[in-house]
Parts: sequence; C-alpha cells; structure tokens
Amino acid sequence: MTDAPPFKITRDGAVAHLRLARPDVSNALDMRFWRGLGPALKELDAAGDVRALVLSGEGRNFCAGMDISVFTGGAIMDTDTAAQRQAFHQAARELQDALSMLERVRFPVIAAIQGACVGAGLDMIAACDLRLASTDTYFRIEEINIGMMADVGSLQRLPLLLPEGVVRELAYLGTSLKADRAERLGFVNAVLPDAEALLAAALEMAHAIAAKAPLAISGSKAAITYARDHTVADGLEWAAVMQGSIWNTADILGAIQARATKSTPEFADLQPLPKP
Repeated sequence: MTDAPPFKITRDGAVAHLRLARPDVSNALDMRFWRGLGPALKELDAAGDVRALVLSGEGRNFCAGMDISVFTGGAIMDTDTAAQRQAFHQAARELQDALSMLERVRFPVIAAIQGACVGAGLDMIAACDLRLASTDTYFRIEEINIGMMADVGSLQRLPLLLPEGVVRELAYLGTSLKADRAERLGFVNAVLPDAEALLAAALEMAHAIAAKAPLAISGSKAAITYARDHTVADGLEWAAVMQGSIWNTADILGAIQARATKSTPEFADLQPLPKP
C-alpha cells in the first residue's frame, strides 16, 4: 500500500476540489487520510490563492467512516496503563485536529455529499462551512452501533447545527438522518436530484464565493466560527477588532464601482502564509 493520501486535489482557478478517492470501500478513512488531510489543507491555505474548496467523494457513497484497518492494524492502542491512556488521548487529539483544519483554513469548505455519510464521514462534514446533499444521502452516528462513543467532532459540532433532541436521537439510537429531513432542519443547504447535479451545484457555489473579496470572505468565516463559541458581546468586540485589521478600501471601492458599471470586480488574493 502506498503512503500517498487516498484523495485527489485539483484546481480550477481559485476553486480547489478535494475528492476522496477510495470508491471501492465507500471512501473509508484509513491512516493515510488522517495523516495527509491536515498538511494538504495547510498547503492550500498557505498559498493564499485558494478562495473556496469543494469536498466530495468518488463513487456511490461519500464516506463510510473509519476504515476497518484503523481498528485492526495496530492504530488503535491498548488503554491498560496510564502511559497507554495518555498516548491514546494524544492520538485522538491528532484525529480531531485533522478535521478541525477544515474550520481553520481561511477559505470556505463546501461538502458535496451523496449516499452514505456515516461515522467519521459525518464528523468531517460537520466541520465544513456548507453542505449540499443528493436525494439518496443519509447521515448516521455509526460509532454507537459498534460499541463506542463518537469522538472526533460529531457530538461537539452537531448540537450547534441540529436540534439537540435530533442529535441525541442519532447518538443514542444509531439511526439515519435522511437528506430531506436534514434539509428541513437546516443541516444541509440544498438537496439535489443526483450526484452529477450535486457536484455541479457545489462547484457553482464555490465559484460564486471565489468571486467575492477574499479578505471579506475569510473574515466572515472567522467571525461566524468565533461567534459560535462565544457570547454575543464577545463576538461583537472580536468583529470590531477584526474589521479594523482587514478593512480594505480598494476591495470596497472596487466592488461598488463594479456594481455601478455592471462589471465583474477583481480582488487581490490573500497574503501567502510564511513557511514554517
């Protein structure tokens, strides 16, 4: 087995597309994925010229969750001793951090979801900014069905995206949330008829975002994420400081002039991040 991450990244101008590429196993997430996702996202963010990312999965299902090899190949550690429990805790944090990078990058991430999105797949899309689904999509906290608690994001992010009673239903019963109900509850932004229409809609949305001022989009993403975890008063103070740091007269005047002349505005990319 190659050590290359089991996903593909392509670019169309300012829009990047990350495709999970193990359709034969419904894009189950093996250790190559967990090791590769964070660095890949950091690299896209560091360039400064990515303005939106679409996250999709090849094949019939978006993601079947954690690959069985993670449980059987020695990646899951024993917890008999204090030292082993400490190591387990650190390993869990590293998995969490990989998905949290979807929140930390400066550009919005749009999940295009078809078929099954269960277990760690649900953890992953809960960290995305926007979610689109096809009519055959279903979501499930699969961990409870195999005797464990979900621990890489679903139980922390879903209560902020769905009614608490629905999250408890999924977490305790291990039942499926279908696309139509997920849309009614506001978890997904739209439901499309099939995978082809789904991906087209996600890419169209990404290009529309990419046409906006990158600093304003990046600031909006950061402000929404900050507000989620803080009081309104804290969020307002944070927004005032952030606005002062990213205020860009050139972007604002350019957008106003483009609107007046019915033309397409042009905005500078984000500043590339320094290499560590």
